[in-house]
Amino acid sequence: MRKILQYILLTAVVLLTGCSAEHYIKKGDRAQAIGEYFVAADHYRKAYSMTPSKEHKLRGERALMMAKAYARFNNIQKALGAYRNAVRYEAVGMQERVQYARLLMANGEYKQALLEFEMLKDSLPENPLVQSGLEGARTAPGIKEQGSRYKVKRMDFFNSRRGEYSPVLAGEDYEKLYFSSTRNDAMGDELSGVTGMKAADIFFSEKDDKGKWSKPAAVDGGLNTEFDEGACCFSPDEKEMYLTQCTYDPSYPRYAKIVKSNRSDAAWGKASDFAISRDTLSTFAHPAISPDGEWLYFVSDMPGGHGGLDIWRTRIMGGNAMGVENLGEPINTPGNEMFPTFRPNGDFYFSSDGHPGLGGLDIFIATIGDDDRYHLEHPGYPLNSAGDDTGMTFEGPYNRGYFASNRGDGKGNDHIYWFENPEVVQLIKGWVYEQEGYELTNAEVRIVGSDGTNERPTLKSDGSFEYVAAPGVDYVMLASCHGFLNHMEEIHIPDTTESETYTLQFALANISSPVLIDNIFFAFDKASLLKSSSVALDSLVTLLNENANITIELAAHTDYKGSEEYNKNLSQRRAEEVVKYLIAKGIAADRLTPVGYGESRPKKIRKKVAERYPWLNDGDVLTEEFISKLTPEQQETANALNRRTEFMVLRNTYNMFDENGNLKELPKPRKPKIVEDDSDTFTFDF
Repeated sequence: MRKILQYILLTAVVLLTGCSAEHYIKKGDRAQAIGEYFVAADHYRKAYSMTPSKEHKLRGERALMMAKAYARFNNIQKALGAYRNAVRYEAVGMQERVQYARLLMANGEYKQALLEFEMLKDSLPENPLVQSGLEGARTAPGIKEQGSRYKVKRMDFFNSRRGEYSPVLAGEDYEKLYFSSTRNDAMGDELSGVTGMKAADIFFSEKDDKGKWSKPAAVDGGLNTEFDEGACCFSPDEKEMYLTQCTYDPSYPRYAKIVKSNRSDAAWGKASDFAISRDTLSTFAHPAISPDGEWLYFVSDMPGGHGGLDIWRTRIMGGNAMGVENLGEPINTPGNEMFPTFRPNGDFYFSSDGHPGLGGLDIFIATIGDDDRYHLEHPGYPLNSAGDDTGMTFEGPYNRGYFASNRGDGKGNDHIYWFENPEVVQLIKGWVYEQEGYELTNAEVRIVGSDGTNERPTLKSDGSFEYVAAPGVDYVMLASCHGFLNHMEEIHIPDTTESETYTLQFALANISSPVLIDNIFFAFDKASLLKSSSVALDSLVTLLNENANITIELAAHTDYKGSEEYNKNLSQRRAEEVVKYLIAKGIAADRLTPVGYGESRPKKIRKKVAERYPWLNDGDVLTEEFISKLTPEQQETANALNRRTEFMVLRNTYNMFDENGNLKELPKPRKPKIVEDDSDTFTFDF
C-alpha cells in the first residue's frame, strides 16, 4: 500500500509539474507574439526549470525558446547560457547555430565563434551571415589589437543604472544633448514587457558658458508619454523633431513608428504620426534627417529589403513623405542595419551586424566616391567593440561627440560614451552684421573656391557661420543683404598639418544711414591725413570698386570744442582731403560729394559701440549736454567718438543708364551653371 501511495503521489507531482510547465510555455508564447520578450523569457525560464533533467529533448527545446527570447532584448549573457544548454541537449538546428555563433561574437568570444562559423560554412556555404561572421571572427582580434586614433570615454554624468541611447547634439553651439533613457525618471509606472525596464523617454541636458552640463531631465511639453519614445533627430532649423514611438496594445504585436513634434518656444508639443507608408505591419524607426533637410532616412523591415532591418529613405516635401527608397548594397545586408545618422560634412554613419566587424552592431562610415557609390569604412577599435555601438552625433565640423554602447554591461543596457578622432580641421568662422549695428541673420554668404567650390552656408541666429575649408585652396566670400552694400573677403588656406581657425568679419554698410569709416586720422587741428589712415581708406576704395553703381556723400564731423563756424570749415576741408585720396586711387570724382558738418550732427550710439563702453547705451546721442554729465575720462572718449568720418550712399544706379534712360549693358545670355539653385550664382576668376 505504501508503494502504491508513493507511486500515485509521484505521478501527481509529475503531472502537476508538466501542466505547470506547459502553462508557462503558453504564456511565454503569447508574450512573444506581441513582442514582450522580457516576459516571454521569464515564462520560458520557469518552464525550463520545471522540466525534469532526464527529459533531454524537452529541456533542449525550452532552453532554445529561452535563448531566443533573451537575445531579442539583448541580454547576451543569459542568451548564451540558454543556447549552451540547447546545444548540449542537441536541440539547435543550423539556423539557430548561426545565431549562437553571432552571440559568441557579441560577447567577444572570438575563438569559439570561429569554431562555430568554420563548422557552419560547410553546412551553409551560401549563407551571407555565416560568410561575414567567419570573416569577422578571423579579423576581429587583429582589429582590436591594432586599435585606432579614436579616444573613447564613458560619460557617467549622463548615464543611469538603466539604459541610455541615441544621443543627439543640438543648438547653434552644440550646447544641448538629447537622448533616450529608460531610467526611473521616465513617465509611467509600469515596466516594459519588452525590456523589463520603464518605457523610454527623451531626456535633455544643456551646457552652460563654463562648459558644465545640467542634470539630465525629461523634455518638457507633451512629447513624452507612457509609451516608448526614442531615437530622435531634428530638422536643420531645429523646429521639428522626428522620433521613434512604440505604443502598446495587449492584443497586437508592437510595431515601432515614426512621429513628429513641433517646438513652441522652448517646449516640444505632443507628437503626431508621420506617415511614410500605408504598411501597418512593418517597423518604422530610427529617423535621421539629411544635412540639407530634404531626406528622412529610417529603418524598416518592410517587404523589398535585403533581410532583417534595412535603411531606407523618403523625400520630405511640404512636410510629407513622398515615396520610399531602399539604400541597397553595400549599405544593407541580410543582417540588421540600424541607427543612421549624418556628420555635418555629409558622411553617412550607421550600425550593422551584417558586415564583418567586432561583434554585435558595429558603426560603419559610408562616403560617396568618384563613382557615385557608397564606400564603407570600419573605424576600428575602440569606437567599435564586441557589443552594440550605435547612434553617433557630432560637435559641428569636428570628429568628436557622443555615441551609445552596451559594452561591459552584463544586462545589455546601452550607455552614452564620448569619442574623439583628432583630425586636422581648417575652419573659417565668419560674422555678418551691420557696421556698428546688429547681426544680419537674413543676409546671405556665397563661398567660391579655386577647387570648384560654390556653396552657401547657413547663418546662425547671431549672424555667424562656419565652413570647413580645404588646405591649399583660395576662397572668395561675398556677404550680401537687402538694403546693404556687399562685402567681400578673400583668404588662402595653407596646406598645413595643424588645425587652424580663421575668423572673418563681414560688416555691411547700410545704404540708408551713415556708415563710419574707422581709423582715419588727421593732424591735430588740421586737414592733413596721417599715413596711418591709408589702411582704412584703401578698404573704402575696395568697397567702392565692389559696388561700382553707388555714389556717396563723404561727411566729416568734429566735437563741440571751438566755434561752430571754425568746426564746419575744418570738417569741410577734411572731407575734401579724403575725397582727393579716393580720386587719386581711381574713384571717379562724380561719385564723391564731400560735406563738412562740424559739430551739428553728434554721433548716435549703436550696439557695437555700446558693447565697448558700458557707460553708453544703444541709442544715446553724444550732445554737449549729454557729454557734460560724464566723468572727465568719459568726456574725452565721447568727444573722440564725435570726431569721425562717415559716408552715406546717395544713389545706387550710377553709370547704369544712358541719356535716354536705357541700361547701358544688357544682361548677356549664358548657359546656367548646374546647381541646386542658380538664381543668384556667381563665379570669380582666380
